[in-house]
Amino acid sequence: MSAPIIGRHYRTGKPIEVAVGEGRITGVAELEGALSVDCLPWLAPGLVDLQVNGGWRLDLNTAPLCPDTVLQLTRKLKSQGVTSYCPTLITNSSVRLAEAASAIAKAVRLNPDAAEGIAGIHLEGPFISPEDGPRGAHPRQHIVAPDWEALSRWQEAAEGLIRIITLSPEWPGAAAFINRCSESGILVSIGHTAATPEQIREAVAAGAVMSTHLGNGTHLTLPRHPNYLWEQLAADELYGCMIADGHHLPLSVLAVILRMKGGRAILVSDAVSLSGMPPGSYHLHIGGDVVLTVEGRLHLAGQPALLAGSAMMLPDQVGYLVEAGLSGLADAWDCASVHPAQLLGLEQAAGLKVGAPADVVSFNLDGGKLRVLQCWKNGRISPQSRE
Repeated sequence: MSAPIIGRHYRTGKPIEVAVGEGRITGVAELEGALSVDCLPWLAPGLVDLQVNGGWRLDLNTAPLCPDTVLQLTRKLKSQGVTSYCPTLITNSSVRLAEAASAIAKAVRLNPDAAEGIAGIHLEGPFISPEDGPRGAHPRQHIVAPDWEALSRWQEAAEGLIRIITLSPEWPGAAAFINRCSESGILVSIGHTAATPEQIREAVAAGAVMSTHLGNGTHLTLPRHPNYLWEQLAADELYGCMIADGHHLPLSVLAVILRMKGGRAILVSDAVSLSGMPPGSYHLHIGGDVVLTVEGRLHLAGQPALLAGSAMMLPDQVGYLVEAGLSGLADAWDCASVHPAQLLGLEQAAGLKVGAPADVVSFNLDGGKLRVLQCWKNGRISPQSRE
């Protein structure tokens, strides 16, 4: 038996003691007596990030990807309270995607920390829209139509780890491809799309279950209606992912996604390699010269209006929703833990309940500033404190 974890339950605010044994929660008891609630940290289930490209100058999309880079990133994320995540590979050549997928698989095969922390690979592209706007920063030369043989090769290289694929259903035959992915256990997410509303509906009927960073990776101007954003918002079958960093989406759009998706609203960091780094000027292999401001906004050096990715980690996005008054702590945290765990079918979706994996995070919250204190994965505390 590990030492019990004591703090305030993130949903009730009451002091609790979480008992842990053999990697699972064996008891959750309310504490009574002289404990000062205000002095206790909050306790919540581990965070689950479905879209991580990198952080701390560790980049999953810079070739060649080394298994040690994957391991370092996994451990760094744990210091942020992220107990499970999907390393994300963006559009690249077929060879590069296979090499990167193989490196992630090797990290999982050889290291228990990577095996425990990685819930599956998120393949963002290359079956997306080639149009400017929806394409985002993805290299146009590598964007191609959905190809089952190519996906099968990447899945073989990944040793079966590809769990999510982001694609645009605008391609001919996309619905049949989505259905095949669904039957094989790969979750299909609609993103970087210029699809018509009819194509969006066909994708949902074929088995698509998620929208990748909804509201981003789009045209700058859309028809009032119909358009692919309204169609995805209206589809109850789709989980809606959002980047709540104060830069990618205005508060009004975040509020609409939260209200429309409810228990299917998900926070994702979409973190790039400069996440966790101090403000300053940097150079990225995709995007070139960029600037990271003190507010956490990452933009192209010569074009401040154009974002160059996300640099805000998941716990900070939870704090942002709370500080903005868009959500209470419990619901905001669930968007970054319970909801994505439900989508992936992870046992962590049970939260702080007896029998659930002992993936627990302790943190302080002061206004909108959320500071992770400690993180347990399967009952074992991370040796790293949050940096």
